[in-house]
Amino acid sequence: MIDAPAGDALLALYPVLATLPGAARDQLQRRARIIGVPAGTTLFDERQACQGFPFVLSGSIRVIKAAPNGRELPLYRVTPGETCIISSACLLGQAPYNARGVTEAETSLLLLPVEDFQALLAETAFRDFIFQLFSERIADLMQLIEEVAFRKLDQRLAALLLGKGARIHTTHQQLADELGSVREIVTRLLKGLAEQGLVALSREQVEILDPAGLRRLAGG
Repeated sequence: MIDAPAGDALLALYPVLATLPGAARDQLQRRARIIGVPAGTTLFDERQACQGFPFVLSGSIRVIKAAPNGRELPLYRVTPGETCIISSACLLGQAPYNARGVTEAETSLLLLPVEDFQALLAETAFRDFIFQLFSERIADLMQLIEEVAFRKLDQRLAALLLGKGARIHTTHQQLADELGSVREIVTRLLKGLAEQGLVALSREQVEILDPAGLRRLAGG
């Protein structure tokens, strides 16, 4: 059972739920459960059955595709007010997960049981919300595919650095994870950027020295 403060927060983040008929909202309040998990928790993994549909109330979930050799490709993040198309696809297709979801920070989410998700699809507003989500996420994933397939890693690294501010507190491994690469390659590329005077490197920090030069590199 969802208490009043949690219910208010849920409706503020997911206003589509306020448009549901009263009986559907009441059932959601009775049957959905709120879960709190610490950072670094694997919420779901490949070949696992989907246990429900998540609404993120706080924190964030990083969804990744992992290769057998341990390399990971970040697909997208789910933040408050958003939902996970991997979960939607699994529920709609009655198939197991084909990616992994890991919390990036302490995360609170409401988990809607599978049968209640299926029932809500009969409501036009909720169904439109799910399909709109698919449309937006697929556009994001197509852009990701384009970058991975057609853009060189040094260009992608330059673009990633430019999006993080003038002084970036991060590790080479974290940058590699975001790029879907390996630490050794990213370290080599960063050293190359430093030799060109584009960045300065120190322990767990990258300082942008020549943003115009990075933009030229990012643009190819």
